[in-house]
Amino acid sequence: MTPSKSVAPPRVTFRGRGPTLTFPSPFAKHGWENVSRMHAVELVFAIGWAAFWIYWLVAAFSMKRGRVPWSRELRIRAVVFVLAILLLRLGVFRGGALNSDPWRAGLGLFLFALGLGFAIWARLHIGRNWGTPMSQKNEPELVTSGPYHLVRHPIYAGILLAGVGTAVALSWISLVVMSLAGVYFVYSATVEERYLTKQFPDTYPMYKRSTKMLLPLIC
Repeated sequence: MTPSKSVAPPRVTFRGRGPTLTFPSPFAKHGWENVSRMHAVELVFAIGWAAFWIYWLVAAFSMKRGRVPWSRELRIRAVVFVLAILLLRLGVFRGGALNSDPWRAGLGLFLFALGLGFAIWARLHIGRNWGTPMSQKNEPELVTSGPYHLVRHPIYAGILLAGVGTAVALSWISLVVMSLAGVYFVYSATVEERYLTKQFPDTYPMYKRSTKMLLPLIC
């Protein structure tokens, strides 16, 4: 005789006036494993972003003194805020299911680590010359080596890439958030480049012609 396969015992549930037999789904365990795995991936992203921004705040104490043109800063923040409210009212942020595909999660984690690593490399390389978006340093220095040899704004590029990785791994709705961040970063980069062109009229235009703003060889 060949041994028979074991079958999960039925569960008895009561519906209405009498008992009803229900059998556990063979896919239930697999589904719970996917949910647990994706919650672990979500936790990794939360810890990664938190650690990144804590490092960013601590590193800000070592930057050179400068000033920020608050009129432009508040203007672009107001635009981004209005866009966010409009998208919220349209229901864009609703109904975003958490991804359960392990391949997407793996690709997203790779892009996330690559983006944050690129941004941190740029932050370390520029040193005390780093500043908040659109800030103007009292003693500016033009840095064109390291990651700045690849793109003119590697910190913005790295953060956006990490955001894309988050969207790929968790939920496509995150791309909406990163699109708003992209609007803010592109505007900030444009303002900063006007300032740098005035500060370095002989060298910055040449540097600008030889590099791209955010994506190497593209834009």
